[in-house]
Amino acid sequence: MMKKELLLGDEALAWGAVNAGLSGVFAYPGTPSTEITEFIQMHPVARERGIHCRWSANEKTAMEAALGMSFVGKRALVCMKHVGMNVCADAFVNSAMTGANGGLVVVAADDPSMHSSQNEQDSRFYGKFAMIPTFEPSSQQETYEMIGAAFDFSEKHQIPVLMRITTRMAHSRAVVEVGEPRPQNELKYPEKPRQWILMPGNSRVRYKTLIEENKLFEQEAERSPFNRYCDGPDKSMGIIACGIAYNYIMENFPEGCPFPVLKLSQYPLPTALVRRMASECGSLLIAEEGQPVIEEMIRGVLDTPLPIKGRLSGELPRTGELTPDNVRGALGLPAREVAPASQIAQPRPPALCMGCGHRDMYTALNEVLHEHYKTAKVFSDIGCYTLGSLAPFHAIDTCVEMGASITMAKGAADGGQFPSVAVIGDSTFTHSGMTGLLDAVNEGSNITVVISDNLTTGMTGGQDSAGTGRLEQICAGLGVDPAHIRVVVPLPKNMEEIRRTIREEIEHKGVSVIIPRRECIQTAKRHNAKK
Repeated sequence: MMKKELLLGDEALAWGAVNAGLSGVFAYPGTPSTEITEFIQMHPVARERGIHCRWSANEKTAMEAALGMSFVGKRALVCMKHVGMNVCADAFVNSAMTGANGGLVVVAADDPSMHSSQNEQDSRFYGKFAMIPTFEPSSQQETYEMIGAAFDFSEKHQIPVLMRITTRMAHSRAVVEVGEPRPQNELKYPEKPRQWILMPGNSRVRYKTLIEENKLFEQEAERSPFNRYCDGPDKSMGIIACGIAYNYIMENFPEGCPFPVLKLSQYPLPTALVRRMASECGSLLIAEEGQPVIEEMIRGVLDTPLPIKGRLSGELPRTGELTPDNVRGALGLPAREVAPASQIAQPRPPALCMGCGHRDMYTALNEVLHEHYKTAKVFSDIGCYTLGSLAPFHAIDTCVEMGASITMAKGAADGGQFPSVAVIGDSTFTHSGMTGLLDAVNEGSNITVVISDNLTTGMTGGQDSAGTGRLEQICAGLGVDPAHIRVVVPLPKNMEEIRRTIREEIEHKGVSVIIPRRECIQTAKRHNAKK
């Protein structure tokens, strides 16, 4: 029986996965993907069926665990934001070589306009690079339906599937019709087990097969219900609209689009449909959220030259999200009048919460470095504490990607920098900071590592942190001298002790770790409210 629910795109995807017979979701939290796993964690069917839904230490471990679940025949979902694809890339690309047994779907939530990210990368490149079929929904209803179709596709063709969504799809709501859950798969092992052993002799055979299979995947895209060719009377221009960009096109034509439109939501690129449009139209407009993936590909598949408009040509903005308004010029429509920005509501930059332990940590660190070490450099990382770059602290010099703080501090120290300080959070440390600390220990690097421990993954809403309660043991296990693993409580009343500890550990010639530990003020409020 179908019922209607008002759902975020993330929630529609999660519900669709549960109803598709999901056995496990593996993820590391990251906006705009976080709500997928959180929704599954709260879903009654997930509890009834014992669906795995614990957070993974990072995206690579999530991908590998899901690959293991697929190996034994169960349906597995992997969720991450776009930069997480970089972390799991080794396992993801090689999963095209192993193939899948139980359905395996990898969800990458891209963040055009960089609302909470370091870059605007487009995960469709990963699908093309790995030769893995890619799905890209255009609406919340399609998201719900597509995730089930993706699992079916994965099992039919024994291949992982990449599903790409974007911020606007993930975080906007619509009414979605949802059905009943299908049973989970039983244990079933691969028919070609040697394919899962990526020794060169096996991989050479598999690679040739994968190339041949991509021809079949393209044929599937030609026939896919998610790809539609809608004819139009005005052949001066044909429009290729990918994923959510299809909505932006159609919103500008409430009475119906006069141009032929090819809606693309399943890849590889269905070249026959593209060539058909090119043969009938005088020019092509490519509307796609993110980077000009399809615009670049189309230039290589057309039989005859044709004017192609899009992000590369300048008709659409090269950066940021598409909107119904910013595609109007490319459609030949006049710009809409836009009301001037309100002078009452002023924009406010993000800031560390009042009462946050990171504030006291940065205050003490700044005081020590400004008073005693004028040439100090602080290498930071991804998390709430990255806001220490802003006023009033201006406390950090770098922030590149997850885990970079410790290894950058090590590299700077290798080059003669003193003092060289790394600031990293507890969740980021267990995500990808531990190997950098091991490098530093092995070389006896002269660095001071501050693991600012708020006992949660605070940046993404307070999810469990993999190393909670074990950071000292982890650091000692990696070889840090226990005498130089120091724990402090970041409160104003302890400021003198914190300053003294920082000064002592900077003066220690070797690796030292300081752990300022106090629960995130937001999770503390939630815990107190529950009590």
